[in-house]
Amino acid sequence: MGFFTYFLRDMEQIVFPKREQNAIPSMDGALSPNDRLDGCEVIGEPIPGADDVAVGGDGALYVSAGRQVLRLSGDGYRERKLFASFEGNAGGLASHPDGRLLVCVSGRGLAAVDGTGQQAWLNQAGDQPLNCPTGVAAAPDGSIFVSNGSNRNTPEDWATDLMQKNRGGRLVACGPALDKPTVLLRDLAYPHGLAIAGDGKNLLLTESWSHKVSTAPLQGQGIGKMMAVNSNLPGYPARLAPAADGGFWLGLFALRTHLVEFVLREDDFREEMMRTIEPRHWVVPALASGGDCLEPMQFGSIKALGIQKPWAPARSYGLVARLNEDGDVVESLHSRVGGHHHGITAVRETAQGLVIVSKGSGRVLLDRSGGRQ
Repeated sequence: MGFFTYFLRDMEQIVFPKREQNAIPSMDGALSPNDRLDGCEVIGEPIPGADDVAVGGDGALYVSAGRQVLRLSGDGYRERKLFASFEGNAGGLASHPDGRLLVCVSGRGLAAVDGTGQQAWLNQAGDQPLNCPTGVAAAPDGSIFVSNGSNRNTPEDWATDLMQKNRGGRLVACGPALDKPTVLLRDLAYPHGLAIAGDGKNLLLTESWSHKVSTAPLQGQGIGKMMAVNSNLPGYPARLAPAADGGFWLGLFALRTHLVEFVLREDDFREEMMRTIEPRHWVVPALASGGDCLEPMQFGSIKALGIQKPWAPARSYGLVARLNEDGDVVESLHSRVGGHHHGITAVRETAQGLVIVSKGSGRVLLDRSGGRQ
């Protein structure tokens, strides 16, 4: 940045001293680090690319992974079979009240798949395609809400979207037949997850790049005023799901770090990094780390005697949080630096326990205690 840019930034801090700075919150209290995610039961063999999970009307699990959606059933969800295949990567999932499965497909849009495998599609809303569908939710009346994370990048390029500092996400609503699509919100900071609150009256929305969760009352195929529930999370929120006793579960796919926040402020460095370095070596959050000697070390002591320290600077991390209706964290499950289950992109309560998707490890986890100690 040039002198003038620095001058403006310093003047803003002087003229507006009470403006929210959004410092990274401390990981203490209900967010104190633990190893509970690493103690969860792993459901069967790894599922490379596992991204989201939904519960069908028959109690079976549906897991998106790569260009497929798998159906998991039986005790511990260990029975698997292919449910649907697509031309792009499958991401966000939701069960519709009429029994169809709603699937976000990268570069294609939103698919509604019935029990026979027939697919119906929503490819565009307004004057733009649904190129980056990330999350989907169905209201009790059948209305469908889908988030489009970026107007420039697909879900696979989420790190590029962060480094470009984009704010081009949209919230789209449509009817049960995927008809009459309407853009409800624009200029969102990578909307990633959607859920209907347990009371069926409110819509929950996460924005990854602004580290917040918001809610709005449902008004048919529309919403009321959006209000922040938690506007300063310690990580990048992914998808969320209602908790049985109120509040909701939230998966955070990476932690915020001071180094990444610094890079986002230093435009000259960030732009040169993107121009001259391979994306896998950028200073960005990661779904998994530790397998490449060239990855950013983020200054700090990483290893001792060949063992990665659990308190080392976190490039990748596993975190699930349970928030109450006011947005306060009341419980959390962690996989710390050096752990096995990082990059949490989805979490959902089921009849057999809490199901968690670790995209970083390609594993689907089951906590039979329901995530509660």
